[in-house]
Amino acid sequence: MREESRRSAGSANRLTVVGIGADGWPGLSEPAKAAVLAADVVLGAPRQLGYLPEEVPAQAWPTPLLPGLDAVIAEHEGARICVLASGDPFLSGVGATLVAHGYEVEALPALSSVTLARARLGWSAEETEVVTIVGRSSARVARVLAPRRRVLVLGADAPALRSLLTVRGYGESELIALENLGGPDERISDGWAGDPGPLTVFALECTGPALPLIGIPDDVYAHDGQLTKRDLRVSALARLAPSPGELLWDVGAGAGSVGIEWSRLHGLNRAVAIERSAERAERIGRNAVDLGVPELEVVAGEAPEALSALPAPDAVFIGGGVTAPGVLDACVATGARVVAHGVTLEAEQVLARAYEEHGGELLRIGVEKAAPLGGFTGWTPARVVTQWSSR
Repeated sequence: MREESRRSAGSANRLTVVGIGADGWPGLSEPAKAAVLAADVVLGAPRQLGYLPEEVPAQAWPTPLLPGLDAVIAEHEGARICVLASGDPFLSGVGATLVAHGYEVEALPALSSVTLARARLGWSAEETEVVTIVGRSSARVARVLAPRRRVLVLGADAPALRSLLTVRGYGESELIALENLGGPDERISDGWAGDPGPLTVFALECTGPALPLIGIPDDVYAHDGQLTKRDLRVSALARLAPSPGELLWDVGAGAGSVGIEWSRLHGLNRAVAIERSAERAERIGRNAVDLGVPELEVVAGEAPEALSALPAPDAVFIGGGVTAPGVLDACVATGARVVAHGVTLEAEQVLARAYEEHGGELLRIGVEKAAPLGGFTGWTPARVVTQWSSR
């Protein structure tokens, strides 16, 4: 499907995408300058177009870009089109957008802001996490916060970033603002002060509390008791076996803990939380933002009806509603890996039948915690949970 779109869109125009840095026209390589000068039209942001010689035929992108992108390119069908991008066209850049829209591109990148920032700081690529919040929520930064971690943040609003770090207990971290990297007005300053401009990369050396990617303590989540507890959550995630870029359905999501921790494991992981209670659905959204995965999608609806319009999953967790008619069957029919929990006799019977029909693994999990008992210490058992997981 994507290849068909690429062929149909790319057949009309093969686009040349030229990365341009804050050093402007003088900083371009000779091949990049030649591509710009040979174009019938050069498309870009006004700031980027301002770097070009006056004789270059230039046109600014519409604002907002995405709704008008295809129309602008169609307007120049058959012409030689050059597109300007900031630095590396595929680092939160227009190059990636064009490819996603199906266009064939030839890219001539410049040094990215990330490369320049690491060079100024002496940070290696291997030890540096990069988070982009260009057009996205600043809450994404929360996912990568960990003691001693080095992070570069692209597209951040300074006050919002400072507020997030302070609220998350990272107010003692070193924050550096690197403005206009590579340009004549490059400036490196304290990121906690001042009002850095829009072309700023923030560098963060983290000092703050550790929070695990999975197995987050139960009291970190806002919930009304409908929460897959930590020990059961870790067991479920082990059998859901997440890999980068995969999609999870979290059915009967409660507080959203399984979908949230699935998403925290890798920046490309995606999850949809399905919850029939509107109040809980709203709470899931808050938990997702607080724990750094604001892209987690929340569907307020009842399974199995609410599942029909969702994209096909790679894995499904059923934390609630396993006895509802059709729910387990609909999830198994996706062909995805399925993990389901039940705490009632009726739910256990449903899961036992699934084990008989589909195989997999059937467990009963009992967790007991040590707690004061008079002047001594005794074991306090939690409710036993039956877990079925498909292969």
